[in-house]
Amino acid sequence: MSFLLYFFISLILIAVILFYFQIATHFDITDKPNVRSSHRNITIRGGGIIFPVAALIWFFLYGFAFKWTIAGLSLIAIISFMDDLKPLSGKVRIIVHFVAISLMFYDIGIYNLSWYWLLLVYLLTIYWINAFNFMDGINAITPFYSLSALLFFEILNIKLKFFPKELIIILILSVLIFSYFNARKRAKAFAGDVGSVSMAFLLVWMLISLILKTGNIEYILFFSIYILDTLFTLFFRILRRENIFQAHRLHLYQLLSNELKRPHIQVSLLYAISQTIVNLIVVLLILYELMNFIVFLFILTVLSIVYLAVYRVVTIKIKNI
Repeated sequence: MSFLLYFFISLILIAVILFYFQIATHFDITDKPNVRSSHRNITIRGGGIIFPVAALIWFFLYGFAFKWTIAGLSLIAIISFMDDLKPLSGKVRIIVHFVAISLMFYDIGIYNLSWYWLLLVYLLTIYWINAFNFMDGINAITPFYSLSALLFFEILNIKLKFFPKELIIILILSVLIFSYFNARKRAKAFAGDVGSVSMAFLLVWMLISLILKTGNIEYILFFSIYILDTLFTLFFRILRRENIFQAHRLHLYQLLSNELKRPHIQVSLLYAISQTIVNLIVVLLILYELMNFIVFLFILTVLSIVYLAVYRVVTIKIKNI
């Protein structure tokens, strides 16, 4: 029965994304190449609308659970889609993100934390959502990276039961469907802000739920590759006294794909596989009770050294072109 249900949900999701393509084509909801683009063709924007739609399908089919979180997701998806149609001010986006996150926090019950921990969780969550959005710049990177996280959440959820399993499965289906249109040399559609921001929101909901269930804050390393890339990129731009609010093409994945002309799929796989390896190490260390704060810092240090080494090699190659 479950297989048939998931099959029909998949058909609905395929119908949704194909219908959206028709709408996007008619109303010219497209991404046109510019100086900071990593693509050369006009491409449909907002194909990632399938992610919040998948969550809404779960919501209506499985008893209207987590209504405040789904309300937050809907709010953040709507404002992100509006941003895809016409750029909104950063203040408006941040305010909506704050409200959406607050609704999710209310639903999962973290307001009993000390104020300083609560503030830290707010800041990290807002940072993560924006970091994930920044990283959505080449074909396949968002679905591949999301799939890595979702699969690990699903595996852990089998035993820990920290999250609705049906929602994870439906989201995996939505990512696989979107991958068909995005994970190719010439993408049919980009996720858009509606896709990347919504997926970031859903993933951080899972992560916080997992941490609350287990008490293992080290699971934050599931997002480490994206976090390190955005942090180091920000740090380098500050050192160069650049306007950090101005669009750029200086993330490592952008240097690899734009300057060194590495195929998008290859670069996206590099990020997804790297994060998958980190996730596996984290799970094994926690499983065998070898994880502690020192080990956590050691992993972050090793990842930082590897990132900086790769970044150095890439920048040297670019200078020699």
